[in-house]
Amino acid sequence: MDRKALEAEGFDLARLSDTQLLRLRSMIDREGARRGLALTVGEIGERLVIETFRDRPDLPILMPAPRGTKNVDALSRDGDRYSIKTLVRARKTGTVYPDDDPERQLFEYLVIVVLSEELNLVQMVVLDWRQFCDVRSWDRRMQAWYVARSRRVFDKGRCLFPVEPVGDA
Repeated sequence: MDRKALEAEGFDLARLSDTQLLRLRSMIDREGARRGLALTVGEIGERLVIETFRDRPDLPILMPAPRGTKNVDALSRDGDRYSIKTLVRARKTGTVYPDDDPERQLFEYLVIVVLSEELNLVQMVVLDWRQFCDVRSWDRRMQAWYVARSRRVFDKGRCLFPVEPVGDA
């Protein structure tokens, strides 16, 4: 439900005091926890990726990776590992932590999900390991890799959303 739909129901966030808004946030967080939802941007992106892959016959079916799996958020039935990074306002993805062995491949695919402020899907791009290595940057402070939000990166990967219409052959 977006802001206009809430306002149509008589719910106006702007009329809430700061304290009321924080209490509402707390109530939403508690309800999300009761339902087993983390309500983080990252989890929203992961769910969108898994749903998109499930709904598209040209993509493998993914399942969530076990909690705590380093650098991997989803797995395909063929055993391919997917790292999923979600962006809303950020100019770079979250970090990908290197292994002790710098030559070790950490995953087969990186999926970058871009969401609007309303958390609607704007873009989804997948990079294979080699493409990730070509576009990654090093964060000295975090001692980990990241990918910048840039045309160069998005042009390098395969765009899964928006889906390009197929023209007449």
